[in-house]
Amino acid sequence: MNKPFKLAVKAILLDDHNRCLLLRRSPVCRNFVGKWEWPGGKLDDGEDFASALLREVREEASLEVEITGFGGATTFEMAAVRIVLLCMEARCAQGEVRLSEEHDEYAWASLTDLAHWDLTDHVKPFMLEYANRKGGV
Repeated sequence: MNKPFKLAVKAILLDDHNRCLLLRRSPVCRNFVGKWEWPGGKLDDGEDFASALLREVREEASLEVEITGFGGATTFEMAAVRIVLLCMEARCAQGEVRLSEEHDEYAWASLTDLAHWDLTDHVKPFMLEYANRKGGV
C-alpha cells in the first residue's frame, strides 16, 4: 500500500534551565496513550507549519510561544499515513500550562534526563538525538 505523507510539527519548548516541556497523552487519544511527547500535531488543510505549531501549543497547553529555531526533522509510519515531523525550538511568550483533554499531565524535563521518560516510541530516537546534540544525554 502506498501511504500518503502528512506533515506534523512539534515544539521543543525550552525554559531558562534547558528543560523541555513534555505532555503525557491521555486515554482520550487513539494512539500512544500514557506516553510523553513534545506539544504539537498534524497540520490542518491549507495551514503553514509555523501557524500549525503555534495553534497546537495553544490548544494543547494554553501557551503562546515564539519559534526560535529549527530543532530537526524525522519521519515515521502510522497505520494509514507516513508522517514527516518538523521539530521547532520555541520559547514561552506568555501563559501558564493548562492542558487540553488530549493530555493529562505535564512536566519540565531536563534534556539530561530525557532518556528516563516513557516517550512516544516513534519519536523517541529523534528526541534523544536532539538532547545529545544539545549536550543533554
